[in-house]
Amino acid sequence: MAFRRVVTGFNKDGKSCIKWDTQIEPKTLRPGFDNVPMWATKKLPAETVEDDPNTWELGTSLAGGSVFRFGVYTPGNVARWHATDSVDYAICISGQMRMELEEGAVVLNPGDVVIQRGTNHNWVVQGNQPCVMAYVLIATEGAKTTGWTENSNAQHGH
Repeated sequence: MAFRRVVTGFNKDGKSCIKWDTQIEPKTLRPGFDNVPMWATKKLPAETVEDDPNTWELGTSLAGGSVFRFGVYTPGNVARWHATDSVDYAICISGQMRMELEEGAVVLNPGDVVIQRGTNHNWVVQGNQPCVMAYVLIATEGAKTTGWTENSNAQHGH
């Protein structure tokens, strides 16, 4: 799957224009998981910035801001139990995903949406097809930035 990002802006006369039109390359972060960063804001309410947030050092979530990304998972993806200081909108785009919680699990199909509210969770591909998930993470008040290597089991005593 190709990931094209079109970002609007303003020209020197203040008229709307296309600022960037680029293919975003997935970044492999662990076996079976590629991150596709699309956009981020450093604070909320959001500000329009002139630099590309994909040049920033972004983890899973951003304290005081928001992150929008795709996750591409392949069957047998390596587990990563984690929690973030954010409210996340997770949308299954293709394939099937199993969201595991400390108590219970749910299988997601294309079009299904999870509202993740800072709980400890893990994502596992169901079946033998890759799964693409879209994520919008919005920092909660007093949130801390979450990196990619943190495991909330140790962080939360689970």
